[in-house]
Amino acid sequence: MAIKLATWNINSVRLRMPLIEHFVTRFQPDVICLQETKCRDGEFPSADFKRLGYPHVAINGQKGYHGVCIASRLPFINVDKREFCEKGDARHIAVTFAEGTAGRDAITVHNFYVPAGGDEPDPVANPKFAHKLAFLDEMAGWLGPDLAQGHAIVVGDLNVAPLENDVWNHKSMLKIVSHTPIETEKLAGVMQAGPWVDAMRRFVPAQERLFTWWSYRSPDWESANKGRRLDHVWASERLVNSIRGIEVVKEARGWERPSDHVPVLVDIDH
Repeated sequence: MAIKLATWNINSVRLRMPLIEHFVTRFQPDVICLQETKCRDGEFPSADFKRLGYPHVAINGQKGYHGVCIASRLPFINVDKREFCEKGDARHIAVTFAEGTAGRDAITVHNFYVPAGGDEPDPVANPKFAHKLAFLDEMAGWLGPDLAQGHAIVVGDLNVAPLENDVWNHKSMLKIVSHTPIETEKLAGVMQAGPWVDAMRRFVPAQERLFTWWSYRSPDWESANKGRRLDHVWASERLVNSIRGIEVVKEARGWERPSDHVPVLVDIDH
């Protein structure tokens, strides 16, 4: 069975519902994983998603900040939300699709929004950076073999660009939050804990540039192309061979009132 999954840091779901509707019309994903929804559960525009053909919605939100959701055309049998670092933040949600619903076997989808970490890559001087490192440590302790042994996928804004060609200039970015050695090492530790497979880099070789985020601060983001790959798709070893393709929808960065992230589409034939 072929399904199409999308992951997108939407940077306010209510503000950008017109972009979501445009995206759905153009690309027709079966499952949409959003990050930074920035609203409480009761304020989430569930009716709009149902109108667009997504009657099954799992939400983990909070007022004004963070927030994740999974909207689906397919029914799921379980919803899980995990709190990290005892912060009360809404940064994770997972759903499980039963056998025969999204493929031969049951599939669990984890949707994450990892803390950005502020501007100063010093955990002593910057509590936001310390929080980010602690969050990654806790992810590594939780996303281990028990969760990776079946058919599972991890998506979301992980806020780390781990490889040299995941940023526009490796050397200049080594002291910039999102590409510092300690962040990339800790993200690698999360991946190895499963182990999880970097599905995006199975389709775009590591020696090629691959970006999913372009700063609002850039006056001409497209020509400057100072991007980073902050959004990721990881698969368990049992699921990865069912992933048939990945598409970064770069054009979405140029849409009216866009997010600074663009959607990533995942084609699964399972």
